[in-house]
Order: sequence, then structure tokens, then C-alpha cells
Amino acid sequence: MTEKLEISAELKERLKAGYDKEWRKELRKSLPVKERMKIPRQKMPEREPEKRNRDFGEVNKGLDVEAAVLEARRCWDCANPGCVSGCPVSIDIPSFIKLIEKRDLVASIRKIKETNSLPAICGRVCPQETQCEIVCNLRKATGVPVAIGNLERFISDFERWEGQVFLPEIPPSTGSRVAVIGAGPAGLTVAGELAKKGHRVTIFEALHIAGGVLVYGIPEFRLPKAILKAEVDYLQKLGVELRMSFVVGKTATLEDLKKDGYDAFFIGTGAGLPNFMRIPGENLVGVYSANEYLTRVNLMRAYEFPFYDTPVVRGKRAAVIGGGNVAMDSVRTAKRLGAELAAIIYRRSRQEMPAREEEVKHAEEEGIEFHLLTTPLRYFGDDKGRVKAMECLRMELGEPDSSGRRKPVPIPGSEFITEVDLVVVAIGQSPNPLMAQTTPELRVGKWGNLEVDWKTMATGIPGVFAGGDIVRGGATVILAMGDGRLAAAEMDRYLKNGQR
Repeated sequence: MTEKLEISAELKERLKAGYDKEWRKELRKSLPVKERMKIPRQKMPEREPEKRNRDFGEVNKGLDVEAAVLEARRCWDCANPGCVSGCPVSIDIPSFIKLIEKRDLVASIRKIKETNSLPAICGRVCPQETQCEIVCNLRKATGVPVAIGNLERFISDFERWEGQVFLPEIPPSTGSRVAVIGAGPAGLTVAGELAKKGHRVTIFEALHIAGGVLVYGIPEFRLPKAILKAEVDYLQKLGVELRMSFVVGKTATLEDLKKDGYDAFFIGTGAGLPNFMRIPGENLVGVYSANEYLTRVNLMRAYEFPFYDTPVVRGKRAAVIGGGNVAMDSVRTAKRLGAELAAIIYRRSRQEMPAREEEVKHAEEEGIEFHLLTTPLRYFGDDKGRVKAMECLRMELGEPDSSGRRKPVPIPGSEFITEVDLVVVAIGQSPNPLMAQTTPELRVGKWGNLEVDWKTMATGIPGVFAGGDIVRGGATVILAMGDGRLAAAEMDRYLKNGQR
């Protein structure tokens, strides 16, 4: 009925302590697997679409205690948990879920934080449906996995609501100093992991608020700023120092930090260089990159209008180019800022769209239009240089390309023009080039990404590691955190071996 999954001997040893407890056996006996399979997946409560698309309040409300306990009972507590192998930061998923079923909520959040310092964020923005949940053994048997992400969000929110934030015991200082460059998900993960091992960690962040893409790229309705602040506050309580408005490469170079006494470095500066299509009219007023548009709204607090009158075009007819999560964030933001028509323009079909299914569903419910198999050719401006219309071309799907998705092919003679007064281009971004420009010893790949040894996240410079979007290009939050966790383990080994 279920496919056995091979997991490493190291992971089996780490999980073993959780499976030897008597209470786990009692839970299994109290409700047999066949009965657990009859429990329906608990629905995440959501705000009504016609109300939520007018403001920036969080869409998902979160599970209550009883719903969370019932959802936890769906978990089989497998001997070979596929879900753990699907988690980039290797959370002991069965253990934290069984602790929820037992109603030992304090122990549950402590279990998660053994490997994940940012669970409230992961529970909200990570694509669990393509990671831990897709390899859930219950999904293989019934087609409906345990709602792992919803449970992670529930238990992290519980900790914050109850004011019972657990701080692990920090060992005596090792005397080593670590510089983390960039306060995005990779950098925050590295900082937390190394602080828990007794190293003195300083994060150098170019912006005035920590979080990287978590703060400037993800809208308030998906990840409230208060949640992010609470997670960053936790890291500071572990002893992590934050130095904001500090641009490594301009304020100081990597070499300058070495001279200041730092022993190891992690580069997590992200992928903040927007990509454009290079078509006529992209320089018109009202044509934004998604990076600039979301930064103005999120970081400059346009979502709190009229208390913050941030300069951003508030179009009545908004078109967002792209089909990923960033495109969904942008078009749903435009709707909330007053767009009467907010549309996705995507050159492939719904099936090829890379955005999370939940984000697409929420967008459809909120009145977002989807113009699929369509691509823009040019933008037209008025006499003041503002965008007023766009010419598009219909597409059809041909043979699969190198990504495995069917390649869009133009349909001759299908051009059409539509009125727009706001365009957001969300077709990806490239790694920030500043570190490579000011540290020429770093190896740089074809697309501007830093090259690393994927087994250690080490660059070609001794003591310098990197991870997240600066290495991968645009990727997910949890993959960046996975890079950070791997890099932290290798950095700890590097420092303790005296390789300075």
C-alpha cells in the first residue's frame, strides 16, 4: 500500500529516540491506521475573497487547537517517514506532529526548532505540496497528504501566542567570529545555527530591515511583517548581532571584514537583479520590475496607505507578466491597491504555471483574470511617457523544452492590443553582482551565480561559503534555508578544526 523510502543511517539514528518512547506506541494503539485514514484533511480557514482583496490582512487564518490535533491524528507515524526526506532542513516531522496529537505543544515547537529557526515563516510560504507532503506515505495511499505545512504554522503561532518562546542553552563562546552577508532566509538560517553552537555571529544587511526577500518580496497578506520580526527577534535573543544599512562591497569589502577579525563568512545576498523581456516600451512610466514594485509596496509600506503615501503607480488596468509566485504576489497586490482589472499574462498554459496551486486558487477567488498562452510584444505610451496600452500575441504549446515544459510557439496573425496603465514584469531575477565584482577570487557561473561545492556550500576562497539565491538564482525560501543549514554545519567544522 505504501512505498518504502530509504533514508540515511544518520537520519535513522536521529529519529530513533523519538520512536522509542512509550507514548508513541500508545498513540498508535489508540487509533489504528485504518481509522486514521478515514479522517478528512482539515481545511485551512480563509478570509472571504471579496473582503480580503481590498486590504492586506492575512488570507489564511490558521488552524485552531482541535483542528490541529485532528489533523495530527491523520499521520501514521511511519517507520520510514518519506516526509523527512522531502524537507530541505530535515525537520523530524513525525515527532512534532505526534506531539501535537498528544497535545504537548511546547515540546512540539521545540522539536521543530532543533533544525528550523524560522518555522512561522516556513509554515506560511514554503511549497510543502512539492516537498514534504508529496512524499508523505498517506498521500501515496490515499492521494491526500497530512497538512504538514499547516501544522508547522499552527505550532509556531501557538508559541508566539502563548509567549513561551523557547531559547536553547547556548554553549560557551568558541571565540570565533562569523560574518553573514545578507539577512535573507539563507543568512538568517546560518546565523541561528552558528549562534546555537557558540560562535559570535554578525549579520551585515544592505537594507534597514532584516529579512531579504521575506520582507521586500512577499506581501503582507501572505507573510505579515510582525511574524518576520518575531522570528528575527528570536535570532537576536540567541546572540546574533544585526548591522543594518551596511552594503558589503561598498560600505566595506570582504577583505576589510577579514582585517576586522572575522574568521568565516557566509554570502547570502540573493538575486535582486530583475530580468526584463527587452521589448519596446519597457522604459515607460508605469512599467515596473516585480522587484521594484513589491519593494515599494512591502518595504516602503504602500500597503498601509494612506498612513504611508509611498510613490507607486496605482493602476486601474494592471497587467502582470509571468506565472510564478512573484507574479501572483504582484497581481494580487495590484488588486488590493485599487486595480479594477488585474490580470496575469502568461505565455504557457495553467498546467505549466510554476506558482503554488494555493496562490493561483486564491488569485482566482479574488477576481484576478488569467490570460494564458499570451505574451507581450510591446508597450505604448501617452504624450507624457506613461504606459497606456500593450500589444500581445497568442501562443500555442509545442514540444517540451529543456525544462520539461512544452515550449510556447507564436500563432501568426494573432496580435491584439489592450489598454493598461500598470505593467509589472515578473519573469525572474538574477543574482546580485556586487560581491563578485568586489571579490574577484569568487568563482562566478554563466548566469552570474556564485559557484560552490554543493556538498559543503564552500566557495573557492578558504573560509568563505555561500547559499540561497546568490547560488541558485531565484528559488524557494526553504531551499535557501537548506543551503544555510548545510553551510552552517560545514562552517562550524571549519572553525573547530582551526582552519583559519
